[in-house]
Amino acid sequence: QVQLVESGGGLVQTGGSLRLSCVASGRTFSSYAKGWFRQAPGKEREFVAAISWSGGSLSYADSVKGRFTISRDNAKNTVYLQMNSLKPEDTAFYYCAAGGLRAGVKGDEYDYWGQGTQVTVSS
Repeated sequence: QVQLVESGGGLVQTGGSLRLSCVASGRTFSSYAKGWFRQAPGKEREFVAAISWSGGSLSYADSVKGRFTISRDNAKNTVYLQMNSLKPEDTAFYYCAAGGLRAGVKGDEYDYWGQGTQVTVSS
């Protein structure tokens, strides 16, 4: 079993930066791929970024390429999402997910989910 806890969300102005963290419990953290998804009010959950179990493969949504960076530190059981050049359309609840081996872009590829953290970007 893996439990995930996100942190680092908050309110930031357009063009600002935030770093989200997702700490996992469970001995098998390093065995899983990790992903970040987000959901804005009235919209469906969407893929943001993912990193394979080895860290050797990364995936990004087109809307965040060049601005967001996903990374992982297995020694700290943590996956990060560095978000730069934030835009109002990045405003959403951000969720961390774990599961599988590959840097999947679909939610059903992940078995474990955190409770999420709110990111709000003001214009």
